[in-house]
Amino acid sequence: MEKREIYLDNSATTRPSEAVLARYLEVSREHFGNPSSLHARGKDAEDVLRDAKKTVLDAIGARGGLLVFTASGTEANNLAILGRARAKARYRRARIVTTAGEHASVSLPFRALGEEGMTVVTVPTVGGSLDMDALRAALTEDTVLVSVMLVNNETGALYDLAPVQRAIAATCPDCVLHADATQAFGKVRVDVRALGVRMLTLSSHKIEGPKGVGALWIDESLRKEKGVAPLILGGGQGEGLRSGTENVPAIAAFATAVEECKENFEEREKTLWALREHLLAGLAAPALSEVRPLLPSVAAPHILSLVLPGIKSEVMLHYLAGEGISVSSGSACSSHGHVGETALSAFGLSEREADCTIRVSLSHRTTREELDTFLSVLGAGLSRLVRRK
Repeated sequence: MEKREIYLDNSATTRPSEAVLARYLEVSREHFGNPSSLHARGKDAEDVLRDAKKTVLDAIGARGGLLVFTASGTEANNLAILGRARAKARYRRARIVTTAGEHASVSLPFRALGEEGMTVVTVPTVGGSLDMDALRAALTEDTVLVSVMLVNNETGALYDLAPVQRAIAATCPDCVLHADATQAFGKVRVDVRALGVRMLTLSSHKIEGPKGVGALWIDESLRKEKGVAPLILGGGQGEGLRSGTENVPAIAAFATAVEECKENFEEREKTLWALREHLLAGLAAPALSEVRPLLPSVAAPHILSLVLPGIKSEVMLHYLAGEGISVSSGSACSSHGHVGETALSAFGLSEREADCTIRVSLSHRTTREELDTFLSVLGAGLSRLVRRK
């Protein structure tokens, strides 16, 4: 009998699509030159790289600007934050602002900059809502960076960045707004002009692309004012901001995944919302009546965290895994150790509640039947594992 496998951890990573795998193999085999080389093979690889950049820029509504391919979304976030903070000597004592519950690839660079002498302000996000009064109070004339994730990777909260940009423009016109769109792209519309951002982070493996590829879009004006400094020095590749020979096959495959997202966005978005509603409706079953979903006022469709009654998430994860079902207890990138305030505590959960929370993250390939099975197994697990007084 074939073993059951239900994968509901798509915010950790996604299965690469067949078109993505085919493109990776094709470019590896047929376009293997170094894009910095001046011969025909190098020009061929450079063309592939250029086409991939155009695909990504078009998908995020960017009319130009720099697109720096990195080895991950984490590296892209670090380049945005550390690169901005270290671009000019006068920034070393400036102010930078972020939100509570950011991914560790944002919160830890902010912590490091605070230790170096910068003033770091963290804006509350209780209930999955950005505290705009606190954000406005945090902004001063010497603020050089505000970094706000577009979709929270654990709660699914969707933050409106337009009022953030308006507040920045009114108070600190030299400030740059950066958004980590790693969990947003492909699930909600991402347009850099509408968002008002000047830097945007993307990740390949969250949208059925290969692992090991991310990207940072940087507004052209930042190049002119030398507003971001490189973190990796060498041959000057990556628009002079990220030296090292580009991973052309993976970048080309990433662009293929981006194309698929763009071409199928409406259908995928509709599917994800329908799946979310089906999952929420299923929680009304008697066996699941004590399970509490986290429901931000504005959310993306693909992430739903569930607070379980009286059982640690780790115990339930092992139980579900034994039944062939994959979910998570939060960000896979933070599973190796606690790093500051988590998204769940920032949302307002107690430490005990956070320790009893699992995250279900959907794909457009998820089926209702898979969700029904998950709910049934979850109910059975609660009945078996939760100790009643």
